[in-house]
Amino acid sequence: MSWVYIMNREEFMSSIKLPMQPWRRWLGAAVRRGSNVCTLLSVFSLQEKVDPTASCNPDLHLNRATLYKYEENYMAALEGFAQAAALDPAWPEPRQREQHLVDFLERLTGLLENKGKVKGKKLQSMLGSLRSSQLGPCGDGRYQGLSGQKVVLEQRPLNTLRVGVNTGTVVLGKVLFSLTTEEKVPFTFGLMDSAEGSCFAVTVYNMAQSWGVLIGDSVAIPEPHLRHHHIQHQGKSFTFSSIRVETPLLLVVNGKVQGSQSQAAATVAYQAQSE
Repeated sequence: MSWVYIMNREEFMSSIKLPMQPWRRWLGAAVRRGSNVCTLLSVFSLQEKVDPTASCNPDLHLNRATLYKYEENYMAALEGFAQAAALDPAWPEPRQREQHLVDFLERLTGLLENKGKVKGKKLQSMLGSLRSSQLGPCGDGRYQGLSGQKVVLEQRPLNTLRVGVNTGTVVLGKVLFSLTTEEKVPFTFGLMDSAEGSCFAVTVYNMAQSWGVLIGDSVAIPEPHLRHHHIQHQGKSFTFSSIRVETPLLLVVNGKVQGSQSQAAATVAYQAQSE
């Protein structure tokens, strides 16, 4: 289930003057829904301007680090969790979140480097079964972009993608592994299209809890958004490439588009508060 938090301008301007604790009631729901992270991050910058003591508030650093995590700015997220823990050593949550993210990055980079532990003939067989027919609408001119207009896509190898959104491009690969976190978001899997190439992480947001892909599935990603990550934190380094997908509705799995049930349903929640 997904949540949308709605407030008017007056509520917004008054809420930024409050302590950071009330934000935590809806922050996680907001990022699960895929709200504009940049807008939410600006709230915390504004909070620091309105309240000079806010930078010493561990809640602010924890909440902002949570947003950085969903923005996939992992190094800033780790630094934020660490800062929150330093400001309130007796509070276990910041340190736990920091460790969970480190564990996730260690597991992810290990699986990417080992190609999901799929080796030899099995890997060759999986990659050899890739077919243009598995592109579905991404390969026959029926793909519609976010504007609703039909877009002709050119299939390209993963290792030729450039950083950012690759407009007019589609990639096709095999799923080598999947990885979930305690928060269940994002759904992460490894994608590869050539035995000589690298394995790329794919992070999918705004998906229903029941949605996922299996090892061996063929997945096509239209106009992929590529990022290169170089993360250093407390003596540990993580380097990998990832493709961010905002909704499973954009994916074609085994030649089939994903139905509306693959995306998390939107729910509007309201909670009255006493003065």
